[in-house]
Amino acid sequence: MLNLSFNDINEAKFSLYENNPIIKNPLSSFVIADPCVLTPDESHDKKWHLFCHTFFGVYHYESDDGISFKNCGKIVKRAMRPNINCIDGRYYLFYERTKPVICNALTLLGAKWKSEIYCVESENFKEWTKPRLVLGQTRDFERDENGSALSNPFLIKTEDDYRLYYSCGQTFIKDCGFCEPRHISFAESKNITDGYLARTKPIISPDKNIEWLNLCSGCLKVYRLKDCYIGLQNGIFEKGGKSHSAIMLLKSDDGEKFEFVKPFLVPQKCGKSNWMAQYVYACCLTYYDNRLRLYFNARNVSNNLTGRESIGIFEAEI
Repeated sequence: MLNLSFNDINEAKFSLYENNPIIKNPLSSFVIADPCVLTPDESHDKKWHLFCHTFFGVYHYESDDGISFKNCGKIVKRAMRPNINCIDGRYYLFYERTKPVICNALTLLGAKWKSEIYCVESENFKEWTKPRLVLGQTRDFERDENGSALSNPFLIKTEDDYRLYYSCGQTFIKDCGFCEPRHISFAESKNITDGYLARTKPIISPDKNIEWLNLCSGCLKVYRLKDCYIGLQNGIFEKGGKSHSAIMLLKSDDGEKFEFVKPFLVPQKCGKSNWMAQYVYACCLTYYDNRLRLYFNARNVSNNLTGRESIGIFEAEI
């Protein structure tokens, strides 16, 4: 739980870090994306730890200040969209596990996509357990004409259970040339890494009548506050004949039914840079030393050949 109220978040004066992006896509990958972060009070060595993915798997970065990060190497391959958690001194890294590279490449020729949610564990970020299946496809809405996709895991602790939010299904985005998650749902268990039972219906689905959600649902990150839950969701939407993504602030009394509050971070040009001009994607909210930081990834343009994704910071003092 974040020891903050809804008004603390809603009224905070956020601004983009002046030297964004803080982590640029490597030359070997057009994309570095989906950051998740542990603050010094959550880590055994009192450092900042960031996990994200490229085309080649999930990578670990560390930092003394949460801004200048050093690449510590790849944690796991066939992996996307990580979520790191520290529970009772042990680290749990959830992620979307995809098929092998050759099989994924065949999806461009019409093969069906398949991904599931896996987890690896560690006590020191150096030695990790073997990947373990946490959640596979069990509901009809998780499968569609493109295959079966479970992605964007995000774990929280409720009063009695562990709740794992996740994205599922796929919608093909024409101007990007790839799919984005169609629905958002969650599963619950008494245990951290097994026994999850998925809801029978999604909690968020695309709606042609909602301007920021008229294509598909993207992903959802949920935070329990002192007086409610908030969600940070990057819906995918069409505007002016092009697709876009922006992070929206949602509010909920129970973490199940969410209401739209306001746009939180939208695509924009930053000075002479267009690094976040068309898409603002997945994010991670941290609170440390009286400062809120939203780590997020963004994309300049939709084109598959010229599009690049990097990681930046949106922050506020409390």
